[in-house]
Amino acid sequence: MSRSRALQSYVVARLLLAPLMLWTVTTVVFLLLRATPGDPVDAILGPKAPAAQKLALRSQLGLDQSLWKQYIDYMGDLLQFDLGTSLTSRGQTVWDIIQQFFPATLELAFCSMIVALIIGITAGILSASRPGTIFDLGGRLFGIITYALPMFWVGMLLKLFFAVQLGWFPDGTRFPTRVLPPQGPTGLYLIDSILAGDMHALGLTLYHLALPSLTLGLVLSGIFERIVRVNLKQTLQADYVEAARARGIPERRILVVHALRNALIPVITVLGLTFAAMLGGAVLTEVTFSWPGLGNRLYDAISLRDYLTVQGIIVFVSVIIVMASIVIDIVNAYVDPRIRY
Repeated sequence: MSRSRALQSYVVARLLLAPLMLWTVTTVVFLLLRATPGDPVDAILGPKAPAAQKLALRSQLGLDQSLWKQYIDYMGDLLQFDLGTSLTSRGQTVWDIIQQFFPATLELAFCSMIVALIIGITAGILSASRPGTIFDLGGRLFGIITYALPMFWVGMLLKLFFAVQLGWFPDGTRFPTRVLPPQGPTGLYLIDSILAGDMHALGLTLYHLALPSLTLGLVLSGIFERIVRVNLKQTLQADYVEAARARGIPERRILVVHALRNALIPVITVLGLTFAAMLGGAVLTEVTFSWPGLGNRLYDAISLRDYLTVQGIIVFVSVIIVMASIVIDIVNAYVDPRIRY
């Protein structure tokens, strides 16, 4: 079987398996939410509400039905692409919530990934290309420390220092509350500002994005630094690199043109999966910086036992991760001819 036919068969198999994966995730989340302590009716009305009022609301929300009946109803709605209506934001569908909060998460994830790639790849190249030097030692320490640091701790530390102590950055929110945010078709303030030609709004958007993006990007950069350093070191010891040196090709050209390209192939896999996971909401970063994204909304929904909102957001994120993994496999196959499926 040719390589292209094998890849097509692999992609078709992955697409056929995707519904099974989504069903598994949905079922596990459905059961876990109902197994955990807490009652959405108590979260909505308060624990001291009259029993009759609680009973009426429970019946209205369908929570008085058996677990099996609730599951069948939910899966039936899901097959019709209906994620349901939020239990705590009455009248607002889960899809409306996703549409409202996802652009903020997408914008934060994109900017954070740029920060992570710039820092991680630069540190990895410096470390791998100068073995046994202070750059090598510094790169190792940087990778270990940033990989081990708790994200919420880094976020709080940077927020206290740069936002509260120095006042260089805002301590939360996506845009100044007294200024009308950019209005546009995408919901992404960066793009909507550029489309409207509003440079003042673009500057305010970047100003509010800076500290959350730096926090998330700095913590994630350790992952890329380690991958680039290890793979680039192995590549620089390969036979074809030694042959290039023997031909007198300058070391800088060997590094940039011949070695770095092959060393970056594993980064594509990690980059895609990390970005897809971030689109599900960098919960800790969004909560720390009061960022109005999907992760922050998911945190609120979990706190309020809003079953349908939690399930809907997780199903949405699962679809993104499944599709991203398929796209990554396709990109990897085209970038690296050695890969077989």
